[in-house]
Amino acid sequence: MTNSNWNNPKPQEWKSKDLSQGRIIDYKAFNFVDGEGVRNSLYVSGCMFHCKGCYNAATWSFKAGIPYTQELEEQIMTDLAQPYVQGLTLLGGEPFLNTGILLPLLKRVRTELPEKDVWSWTGYTWEELMQETPDKLEMLELIDILVDGRFDITKKNLMLQFRGSSNQRIIDVAKSLATKQVVIWEKLNDGDQAFEQVSRDQLL
Repeated sequence: MTNSNWNNPKPQEWKSKDLSQGRIIDYKAFNFVDGEGVRNSLYVSGCMFHCKGCYNAATWSFKAGIPYTQELEEQIMTDLAQPYVQGLTLLGGEPFLNTGILLPLLKRVRTELPEKDVWSWTGYTWEELMQETPDKLEMLELIDILVDGRFDITKKNLMLQFRGSSNQRIIDVAKSLATKQVVIWEKLNDGDQAFEQVSRDQLL
């Protein structure tokens, strides 16, 4: 599948409870590429967007990877508690189609480690999420920074910070929810040299 009308869902058409198999592709602790600072990154299984040029189409299947377990969650919380770790990053696959496993995790992070931040990539645009199911909106409220939108190979740009194509935005979630309009992350710094993070943005 490629970019087409097929991968532009109607509001609330794709539901996590119908699609998610509670699986992940990978968990990578203590990395520097999936957002600001030292981060622990959780790659969930399953994506319906199927963007042309996707970095890893193996993440598309909801049956790919391994089951998300309580043991893994405990490991994530232990790693996240390290003082040099800034936060947790959610990627995929599509995080917002895996709310069943991510909502409980994020609620634990907010309760037990409120000083840590949460980043997430998504194929949904902000405007689409505003029309989405309650579980997706609940998860959005638990996220600090959102990189939104499908990867568009026709707008690919290696100079962009933390994203692969120019249509994608790095959004301050709290400020955007408060003002009811998209507020871009204040530390945005697109440079004059290629960012190695670009490959991460093409996972969606």
